[in-house]
Amino acid sequence: MKQSRFPKLFQKLSIAFSRRKYQLLQDSDLHGKENGELQELKVNSKKEPIVPVSSKEASTRYLDELVSDLQADLQNGLTAVHVQERRLLYGWNDFEVAQPEPIWKKYLGQFKNPLILLLLASAVISLITKEIEDAVSITLAIIIVVTVAFVQEYRSEKSLQELGKLIPPECNCIREGKLEHLLAKELVLGDTVCISVGDRVPADVRLFEAVDLLIDESSFTGESEACNKSAATLTEAGDLTSLQNIAFMGTLVRCGNGKGIVIGTGENSEFGEVFKMMQAEEAPKTPLQKSMDKLGKQLSLFSFAVIGLMMLIGWSQGKHLLGMFTIGVSLAVAAIPEGLPIVVTVTLALGVIRMSKKKVIIKKLPVVETLGCCNVICSDKTGTLTANEMTVTRLVTSDGIHAEVTGTGYNGNGNVHLSSSGEIVKAFSNLSVGKLVEAGCLCNNAIIREDTLMGQPTEGALIALAMKMDLDHVKQSYIRKKEYPFSSEQKWMAVRCVHKSRETEEMYFMKGAYEGVIQYCSNYSNGGMPVPLTPQQKTIYIQQQAKLGAEGLRVLTLAAGCELGALTFLGLIGIIDPPRTEVKGAVQMLQSSGIAVKMITGDSKETAISIGKSIDLYNDDVEVMSGEQLDLLKDEDLSLMVMKVAVFFRTSPKHKQKIVKALQSNNAVVGMTGDGVNDAVALKCADIGIAMKGTGTDVSKEAAGMILVDDNFSSILCAMEEGKGIFFNIKNFVRFQLSTSISALSLIALSIIFNLPNPLNAMQILWINIIMDGPPAQSLGVEPVDRDVIKRPPRDVKDSILNKGLIVKILFSAIIIISGTLFVFWRELPEGKISSRTTTMTFTCFVFFDMFNALSCRSQTKSVFQVGLLRNHVFLYTVLGSLLGQMAVIYFPPLQKIFQTENLTPLDLLFLVGLASSVFFASEVLKLIERSWSSATQRQNGPKSGL
Repeated sequence: MKQSRFPKLFQKLSIAFSRRKYQLLQDSDLHGKENGELQELKVNSKKEPIVPVSSKEASTRYLDELVSDLQADLQNGLTAVHVQERRLLYGWNDFEVAQPEPIWKKYLGQFKNPLILLLLASAVISLITKEIEDAVSITLAIIIVVTVAFVQEYRSEKSLQELGKLIPPECNCIREGKLEHLLAKELVLGDTVCISVGDRVPADVRLFEAVDLLIDESSFTGESEACNKSAATLTEAGDLTSLQNIAFMGTLVRCGNGKGIVIGTGENSEFGEVFKMMQAEEAPKTPLQKSMDKLGKQLSLFSFAVIGLMMLIGWSQGKHLLGMFTIGVSLAVAAIPEGLPIVVTVTLALGVIRMSKKKVIIKKLPVVETLGCCNVICSDKTGTLTANEMTVTRLVTSDGIHAEVTGTGYNGNGNVHLSSSGEIVKAFSNLSVGKLVEAGCLCNNAIIREDTLMGQPTEGALIALAMKMDLDHVKQSYIRKKEYPFSSEQKWMAVRCVHKSRETEEMYFMKGAYEGVIQYCSNYSNGGMPVPLTPQQKTIYIQQQAKLGAEGLRVLTLAAGCELGALTFLGLIGIIDPPRTEVKGAVQMLQSSGIAVKMITGDSKETAISIGKSIDLYNDDVEVMSGEQLDLLKDEDLSLMVMKVAVFFRTSPKHKQKIVKALQSNNAVVGMTGDGVNDAVALKCADIGIAMKGTGTDVSKEAAGMILVDDNFSSILCAMEEGKGIFFNIKNFVRFQLSTSISALSLIALSIIFNLPNPLNAMQILWINIIMDGPPAQSLGVEPVDRDVIKRPPRDVKDSILNKGLIVKILFSAIIIISGTLFVFWRELPEGKISSRTTTMTFTCFVFFDMFNALSCRSQTKSVFQVGLLRNHVFLYTVLGSLLGQMAVIYFPPLQKIFQTENLTPLDLLFLVGLASSVFFASEVLKLIERSWSSATQRQNGPKSGL
């Protein structure tokens, strides 16, 4: 237990202990078995230290040389003493995950927000100036905000210890001449491991035996096809996808079996390198966090300006500076919208809840809004844009018949259509097509049950093809006598069968690469009849095979016959991992709203371009770039080119990280989608990482800020709608609250400056503050997302919440409210003496202005009638409640005494409603002018690239 909890401390103590043990050994007279073990440790300690070997280096070294350097024994394995010695040096085969922060630290971390710190300062100042009510209300607001944010993030967060799930819990290892079944974390350098179908590779392994071994490396390298593995030493090491004699930690054995020697464990493995890169990468601040930080600074400056102005006015009037400072501080505190953090937090939390209903999990609240200003989406291909399910899409028979195949997945959904006529082919309605599909079904070991594949993806695609043609039952008509397994040397697989009705007649069915199969063929099928194969026909087949390969298809060749050396060539089958059905529409929508989409894959150029074309991501006007080309570019050159490239192929985790950072250097807000280990680093360094829940690995889900529960790429569009809508709702609230607070402050400031009686008493100001920060204001944060918001381009990340346009609207509304309220105050103050009617009329006028102002603030650009007058039910209920509360304050005797009000006549109320509605109609006219101006500008200059 201590070893896994304190790996570094334990490792250091263990090494120190072993060194002391070696020193004692030199003076020891011990005998027997224990002495023999210690002598062995002593001998080993004098040898060169055993060091991990990189995958590329191990792939090109001769096996006996590698075994010698690792001091290993391939047949008998390591001894217990050797294992302990190596574990002391390199620790366990797992990852050192930082201990999670204590809960109290996470809670206190929520107070780092500048706006929260500003509110804390306001609460302290209110306490000093004996404004106890303000201090209590601000403190309560802070506690609510911090607690809601903490609870939401704490519930969504997953510990990095989830990464341990990628390491298989158990493995088969040879030690002291015996095959042992042990925990994978116990492996050390030089161990001999055995792998077979269904196993996850427990460490980086250099293979020395491989029998029909296929390993799925899609989660690590991005290669959609399972990789053929062999034990042969390579003459040259290319990228990770080309290392055929190396099995990587965490990858899945799809077929065959093998043995290998461990060359890298834990953080010294290739996966460990990705893990260390991800640990070192700091997730960037979200645009909303940056905007809130900026708003906090702006409000701080505003507060200091108010205090300074009040002191200057007091000094010019000969008043005490301390008294004016107290008044200035009170006004500044009142000006700070303490309801803003609550609105932001509640709005984000509601966005998280709404998105969870749309199958999107958000791990941290600010991430919700980030997609609103995301202008580049980078996406992995395998498992993200595609379903990581191989599917047959093209057939070419030996007599030149071409057919298209529809439908995806390991099921019978879809049809086979002849390209020439569009005719749907079933069973043997077309003999050439039927024989080709029959051969693929018989030369096959896969099984599909309830849309679930058991076996290799390529063979699963052939079974699914047979199901579409109603030929999957042909297996039941044959008895298999022998199988000739696939090997990377011969490049084919074959079976010998007999038909149940003709048991004396043997038939061979073969599938594989063209060059492997064609040498066993002497005929080709023409309308179902064997015809001698000529060089001209072979040339045609080579051209057809090259054409299918250029389209990004994996090409299988099939043949059948009575003799293994004289088979009949049946045709070619093109297979690909096709794009998900929803991806094309989502890509088109993203591009139409000004968002660039880029594919970053570890797959080949042909496959990447084929998928890119099918989802409208690639055309002749865009560029493609390989990982090798990317390595040759300097960071500055890559920054210049990266925006022009739509498809990146043969990329590694480092390449993906480099691409994301290059885009960010162009001030792009980058979203990265992925599901594999190879995507983890890019997911973490992107502005928002998006992982798949179903196909995604634990490491990708941990690195991401957002998870798509249904693995549906189009769910990103829903998230973008929420993100854009949330930012607009926050701006709506800021506009309402600041215009109201500026109006209230101005009334008080003007009365102080001109020595006028205060138009509002203390209780009335408190009531206004409750409305300003309470339910009516909060309801603006839950305004339903505008239906057209997804069509709008991403907002400029430099656009702060409090920009010039919003300040103009705030001041515009504030001037109308101040003018109207002062007019009522002046009208009800004929003899210069204030009365309860004066304050009641002024107070009610201000509250009505507040309600109409809130109505106009529901949208910054659209008319309330376009948005939907009754669409925000919460807003309607809160406004109705506020108006009923105001009526109670005016007409309910107990409240009249508290608020010093009196009854108003219906004509008074009608007059005040008519006057207060002016702020609403003026704002609507301003929106109309803005829309007309914007439309005229767009017609003249084209659409803008940002909001």
